[in-house]
Amino acid sequence: MGVKHGRDYEYILADFTEAVGRIPDCYVFFEMEPAEWEGLTDEEKHEVLEALAEDLFFGLGSEPVIAVGSAVVIYDPEVHRINVLVGEEELTSVKLI
Repeated sequence: MGVKHGRDYEYILADFTEAVGRIPDCYVFFEMEPAEWEGLTDEEKHEVLEALAEDLFFGLGSEPVIAVGSAVVIYDPEVHRINVLVGEEELTSVKLI
């Protein structure tokens, strides 16, 4: 189902892929080990990050808070934004409109 959005999905996906790429241990979401992640090429890492962004986008439609490694991804429908937080510090956000 995903989250409600007004921007073109391809732009949201590009921004969201970049945002989840900032999570130092994002690969944990797919139960990968650090050595497995480091063994991937940059192109393969991008593909994994894009798949993660897609999974999160659709998952946030039914579960507004999802843990990803050391971060938390939060859908805030009131401001039409997805926030990616590590600890108490906001890492980045993705605008949906």
